[in-house]
Amino acid sequence: MNSEDGNPAAVPVAVQDTQGDQRWMSQHNRFVQECKDAEPDVLFVGDSMVQLMQQYEVWRELFSPLHALNFGVAGDTTCNVLWRLQNGELQNIRPKVVVVWVGTNNYEHTAEQVAGGILSIVHLLITQFPQAKIVVLGLLPRGERPNPLREKNASVNGILRSSLARLSAAQFLDVGGGFVHSDGTIATRDMFDFLHLTASGYRAVAKPLSDLLLQLLEETPEERRASLV
Repeated sequence: MNSEDGNPAAVPVAVQDTQGDQRWMSQHNRFVQECKDAEPDVLFVGDSMVQLMQQYEVWRELFSPLHALNFGVAGDTTCNVLWRLQNGELQNIRPKVVVVWVGTNNYEHTAEQVAGGILSIVHLLITQFPQAKIVVLGLLPRGERPNPLREKNASVNGILRSSLARLSAAQFLDVGGGFVHSDGTIATRDMFDFLHLTASGYRAVAKPLSDLLLQLLEETPEERRASLV
């Protein structure tokens, strides 16, 4: 489901400046400026899960050496990311890989709508960067104990896994395994507020992602073309 199907999670929307400090738009404008100054091989786009990653050592250790840009904004939904990408954040750059991690803030949308919003982002990126690879990270479980939001995020992941399998330029990476213990709980050592990751939580996510990025970046142009056939 996308915007053409009337999906509200696939409609580009800027965040309303209810606080009066223009903070969200200021972050967007900074990203647009970075596009003019940087030549990233890897672009990360998404919400706070992306934004906070650069505050931890794993970003400096694993992702900075890959010439990565971090365009994460806390609180963003698929709608907000779509707006940002359509309004300057993809100009003047040609990343080889784009990592997408967004959707857990789409509280008012169904799992089908959220997945459709993420797929709209993927299709936009494929159109803008036809030679790039797109990696969509699965939504993480959330909440100390089992709850409806966990079930919804799991449903989003199921839809994405199936849908992205049909797109040669994109792939799904589930990084949520191991966070939920056998009794159904999530530990604060992994998610300090049962949503956002700690240093150890980010390390668990970063290792499989880093391995995949290195693999994709090492592919020759001929290999990339062959994978698209």
